[in-house]
Amino acid sequence: MTDPADVPPELVARLRSLCMRLPEAYEEEAWVGTRWRIRGRTFAHVLRVASGRPPSYARAAATNDPVTVLTFRSPSPELEALSSAGHPYFRPAWGRDVVGMVLGDAVDWDEVEELLTESYCVLAPKKLVASVDRPAAAP
Repeated sequence: MTDPADVPPELVARLRSLCMRLPEAYEEEAWVGTRWRIRGRTFAHVLRVASGRPPSYARAAATNDPVTVLTFRSPSPELEALSSAGHPYFRPAWGRDVVGMVLGDAVDWDEVEELLTESYCVLAPKKLVASVDRPAAAP
């Protein structure tokens, strides 16, 4: 039996391919799920919510059903836009600049790439940010 917090390996691999292309980014196991960091600061965290656990994520995502969620950092005013957009986005009760996203079947991977790159840029030193190729925003 797998742990309910186990994220499908194909999702971790897809996120890994997006996160690990960023300068000095690294991956590690989190207290639950997997996270990607820059100089000790988490810019992306993916995990499963199942049967209301972990409870803080289940409350934030407003579900007890099995779902995979991704949390990341977002700069203002994008933070407010995402926070008020509704599903698949949600606003956790922790972190002033943290946003969550339910990774469903219809996830837009170009959008995820853009969001993860921006999250990295929120936390990375300016010198590293200057070397990042940012995805073009959708028209």
